[in-house]
Amino acid sequence: MKRKVLSVLLCAAMAVSLLAGCGSDSGSDKDQSSESDKAYVQDKGTLIVGITNFEPMDYQNENGEWIGFDADMARAFGESLGVEVEFAEIDWDNKILELDSNTIDCVWNGMTLTEEVTSSMECTDAYLQNAQVVVVPADVADKYQDTDSLSDLSFAVEAGSAGEEEVSALGLDYTAVTSQADALMEVDAGTSDAAVIDLLMAAAMIGEGTSYADLTYTVSLNSEEYGVGFRKGSDLAEELNKFFAQSYEDGTIEECAKTYGVQAALIEQ
Repeated sequence: MKRKVLSVLLCAAMAVSLLAGCGSDSGSDKDQSSESDKAYVQDKGTLIVGITNFEPMDYQNENGEWIGFDADMARAFGESLGVEVEFAEIDWDNKILELDSNTIDCVWNGMTLTEEVTSSMECTDAYLQNAQVVVVPADVADKYQDTDSLSDLSFAVEAGSAGEEEVSALGLDYTAVTSQADALMEVDAGTSDAAVIDLLMAAAMIGEGTSYADLTYTVSLNSEEYGVGFRKGSDLAEELNKFFAQSYEDGTIEECAKTYGVQAALIEQ
């Protein structure tokens, strides 16, 4: 009888040990409680940056390389950490999900510091000023100079963007599209009357000398600021704040901003 009881106890102990072993393997990829985000990124050797096609922040040159103010600064930050930077084009509406699932390590793409963003991510201090502006064909721009004049227009906006938030708050008719670039194409093609996009993008992509010479922007719907988002609790946000401050001191951030025409929007750290 004693031998039987002893055998049962030994089997139970082995089962507990096996279960404990299985449980420890499930968190082997990244254990936020025991490892900092900085250490995690440096250990794997890459910083994966979530972006969309958004000139002048992140866009591709003729060779397919991602360039832009945010792209260039992200590479410089990665170099300071001793890691390679990889860019992953994401669905903007899923940016928080992508971050939390470790598909990407940060969202660095002219991201407005909304309440949703700051409550769901560990964000840096603001580094650029921006606004959401209404884009319309230039030949009708004089008709749309205030918010009251916008009520009969159909808008194209990027899903999950600050632009969508603004037109929704105003009760305007809109269609959500994949990117701000798609919103511009909708207006250019005449399938939407207007778009709401970032001011910095509008300044770079529409008007004389651009691919959208017949478009212009009129009403500014808000005033906002850009920040970079990491996983909640990440120590990389403060690390990037320090990097931004150093970049202001040595002048590299202003030099980069001038390359892409956004120097007037810089927020000094």
